[in-house]
Amino acid sequence: MTDLAFTRTAAERLPAAEREAILRDPGFGNHFTDHMISIVWTVDAGWHDAEVVPYGPIAMDPASSVLHYGQEIFEGLKAYRRPDGSIVTFRPEANARRLNESAHRLALPELPEELFVRAIRELVTVDADWVPNGQDQSLYLRPFMIADESFLGVRAAERARFLVIASPAGPYFAGGVRPVSIWLSEGLARAGRGGTGAAKCGGNYAASLLPQRIAAANDCQQVLFTDSATVDTIDELGGMNLFLVRADGTLLTPQLNGNILDGVTRRSLIQLARDRGHAVEERDLTVTEWRAGVADGSITEAFACGTAAVITPIRRLAGEGFEIDFGDGAPGALTMSLREELTGIQGGIREDRHGWLEVLVGAEAAA
Repeated sequence: MTDLAFTRTAAERLPAAEREAILRDPGFGNHFTDHMISIVWTVDAGWHDAEVVPYGPIAMDPASSVLHYGQEIFEGLKAYRRPDGSIVTFRPEANARRLNESAHRLALPELPEELFVRAIRELVTVDADWVPNGQDQSLYLRPFMIADESFLGVRAAERARFLVIASPAGPYFAGGVRPVSIWLSEGLARAGRGGTGAAKCGGNYAASLLPQRIAAANDCQQVLFTDSATVDTIDELGGMNLFLVRADGTLLTPQLNGNILDGVTRRSLIQLARDRGHAVEERDLTVTEWRAGVADGSITEAFACGTAAVITPIRRLAGEGFEIDFGDGAPGALTMSLREELTGIQGGIREDRHGWLEVLVGAEAAA
């Protein structure tokens, strides 16, 4: 398995001048590189047919399992161009492990971690010209796995496909980091105990879209989900983990209880905070505790974290019949300090003390 060879079919969908114009202002998720990765799995042959192919539509039978039963999972990570021209990614082995944890929960085949990283490297190498070099820019990588067996019976599919696509991404916060307002979803849950909350699968995100629409109608940019049994114990935001900061510098974050995603950014921030000597408590948190802490001044900052935005400061929590504001509405000092440190490591301007960066393309090859 570790020596599975990739075949490569080269293509250039766009002229260089058009690509460069896109990279000056790529936005997020709007444009895609010239190639993609495809690897097939069957119950009899395992993983095979590893290919780098031109980006484009994929042929799929209308009876494919993913279209009917949602048997699919995905990941998200980024590639960064460092000042010396080399291209790196951040903790890909953590994404590979999480993909396999999601695969287990969705009855999909596990992909060897080494093959996951090799697939990322193959795509970034062939599409290196698509990696931006502007401040806070990156190449967003989307690995995903779908069950594409043509069969309408309800069982684990016996054929699947792993794919990777890539999209250049600009700064998440155009014009600077801005705190957001979040809406407490009390009647609509993202996940429940024993469900798929800890898996990165499309159904969890689809379930968050209606609450997100309700949040927008209430002038909020994100949704806060709670445990469906208590409607008070905090889970996470629609696609991000949550942290609260006490006045004494202690960080609080919901524990991994099967309802929430084991975020790579979350895990990294916990390590960086502890490196600085901050206490970090991973435990059950409640909306009641949060509101009381803001009222008495013991909780002074809040932020969400994830791959896309890294850290998103929170300035306001609202729900049916209440709202609370934090300080003067500016991002918290510890929030921004942690964000600066993590983005500095990812961009190659801060020391990578934990060996989190994986070189995908060396400086000479990327030149």
